Amino acid sequence: MARVSPFLAVGFAVSVVLSSGLPARAADYVEGGYDQTCGQASVLNRIVNRFSYQVRHVPGLPQVGIQNFSEVRLTRYEPSREPEMAAVARHYCRATAHLSDGVQRPVWYLVEDGMGFVGIGNNVEFCVAGFDRWHVYDGQCRTLY
Repeated sequence: MARVSPFLAVGFAVSVVLSSGLPARAADYVEGGYDQTCGQASVLNRIVNRFSYQVRHVPGLPQVGIQNFSEVRLTRYEPSREPEMAAVARHYCRATAHLSDGVQRPVWYLVEDGMGFVGIGNNVEFCVAGFDRWHVYDGQCRTLY
């Protein structure tokens, strides 16, 4: 009996879901409001984990962690416009990060649909105000507004 590769099975399942033609849910886009993507636990957990790695490996950053988020909201949404300019839907989000030292800082992040490992899942880029020591996001996180 022939075996099916797990990657092939996952790829097929994803293509079926994406090609189903279902309409967008009402909460997917609200100008300056709530967005399901911005508040997903997987997105926020990725920010927490990568921030923890960042403060441990970038010299001169305070050794703090993100304990919680509040005021999570969508600031901008760029839908996918295939095959024209942007083939990737982008959710620009903002939240307040509650750090372990008691300080609250704004965090801006970008979620790119379908840009995860091997095209499965989402890519998340983030910037916590005051922690962009190498000016990757313009020092003040402006590239993620």
